[in-house]
Amino acid sequence: MSDIFPKWTNQVPVMGAIVAVVLGTTVAAGVTYYFTPKYTRVGYQPKQPVAFSHKIHADQLGLDCRYCHNGVEKSWFSNIPSGNTCMNCHNQVGKESPKLALVRDSFASGQPIPWVQIHQVPDYVYFNHSVHVNRGVSCVKCHGEVQKMDEVYHAKPLSMGFCLECHRDPGAQIRPNEFVTKLDWKGEFDGKKAAHDWKVQPGQSCSTCHR
Repeated sequence: MSDIFPKWTNQVPVMGAIVAVVLGTTVAAGVTYYFTPKYTRVGYQPKQPVAFSHKIHADQLGLDCRYCHNGVEKSWFSNIPSGNTCMNCHNQVGKESPKLALVRDSFASGQPIPWVQIHQVPDYVYFNHSVHVNRGVSCVKCHGEVQKMDEVYHAKPLSMGFCLECHRDPGAQIRPNEFVTKLDWKGEFDGKKAAHDWKVQPGQSCSTCHR
């Protein structure tokens, strides 16, 4: 007596199990990767190779953010300073400190210091630092009050809702351009008028950030 179903149908349960395992693994990997503190949880604070204090440099010494992150006004990416930048000061200040050994090694070898990136949006999100910085969006809006941090941590959620809140009402988020890196600035400013005059019209469609 011939079989009712073709022989290949005997493999359906096995094929279904394989698909379920692959799909489950993919979903689990995606959730594990994108739902870690690095992406979603406020408070992520990895240990850095050099104990750099923004509180000392940005607050007590008053260094402008752009001295170290000198690409934020012209690039989509906020660059990390090289050992050369650090040694502009530390060839005199703390030049023998063991805490700066890695900085001196970086300066001598040209190899970058292996800083651990804290603020990072998923690969499917496009973000341009220069566009925001040049239209009055201060560093503290996305990174928190880094001038008060001995060690920088993930202070803002950087979620889609967080970004849309600003895009829907940019006037409430911007300040005079000359105070963008004046992190503790608390002056009065008509952001709504500035948004109109500067033609700040951030998009709210999916393609604005997802490209």
